[in-house]
Amino acid sequence: MPKAFASSGDLSAKEETLEVLAPGVFALTSEGDPNVGAIEAEDFLVAFDCRATPLTANRWIERLRGHTDKPFRYAVFSHYHAVRTLGAPAFEAETVVAHRATAELIRERGQADFESELARMPRLFEGQETLEGLVTPDVAFADELIIPLGGERGDLHLLHLGRGHTAGDIVAWLPDSRILFAGDLVESAAALYTGDAFHLEWMGQTLDRVAALDAEILVGGRGEVVRDGAVADAIELTRRFLTGLRDEVQSAIESNGTLRDAFEAAHHRLAPEFGAWPIFEHCLPFDVQRIWDELAGARPRVWTAERDQAIWAELQD
Repeated sequence: MPKAFASSGDLSAKEETLEVLAPGVFALTSEGDPNVGAIEAEDFLVAFDCRATPLTANRWIERLRGHTDKPFRYAVFSHYHAVRTLGAPAFEAETVVAHRATAELIRERGQADFESELARMPRLFEGQETLEGLVTPDVAFADELIIPLGGERGDLHLLHLGRGHTAGDIVAWLPDSRILFAGDLVESAAALYTGDAFHLEWMGQTLDRVAALDAEILVGGRGEVVRDGAVADAIELTRRFLTGLRDEVQSAIESNGTLRDAFEAAHHRLAPEFGAWPIFEHCLPFDVQRIWDELAGARPRVWTAERDQAIWAELQD
């Protein structure tokens, strides 16, 4: 029996968990769905990632209102994907912030990405009738942007540590409390989507820089919040997934194998350790295609709904 396309068959509701990580620092996790966060300043809030629709974003905001009624001044995108950005209007933030590459990617391929993600993960786009179109950043930075939180709250550092999940990933770092919102650069017991990735940079210097922050609490793109020694474990598991994927695809190329050969080898290598993680079967065909292209020297190609279906039919059916 053919596998359901990507996550189109995953229609069950997920339990959402709001955690207070430190005074004024909040994370919402959701059984392998994309995580979001919020940081409370003296007189405003910062949203880190914004969900896929204003309807689902408003549910997160309603949960947060049990802890704070301050307005959102900033909405921050960890990267350009639709599930992270299209809910932004619900926050009514004064300023939307992202990396320069994220701003470029939204303009270049944001609509195609939305259509692709909607077909792959329809459940995440509940309330798509509330969408207001693509959201582009008001402020786009290169390396670091510091947001003073006021009083004794310290500063929030938005950092671009290198290319990884996309060209424009940023993290949110609170050095005083040693809390890191890593976006999709790190996953906690959730499979990696790497269809727009720069695997070689990600598994090397980018993750090295993430690790060098020496966070005590890390919120990854998906999965549970991790603490203390589990932070390093999550980073290294992310690196191991990427390394195994690279090794198997490179070996297939060097032996004059096909893309299907590369996929089957990667699946055989990764499934025993990662196969039970959320979205593993969904992601792997797109991951294999992207690193195949990367090893040939190609930049990430635009994913369209039609291209998604073609790759799925070639590798998963």
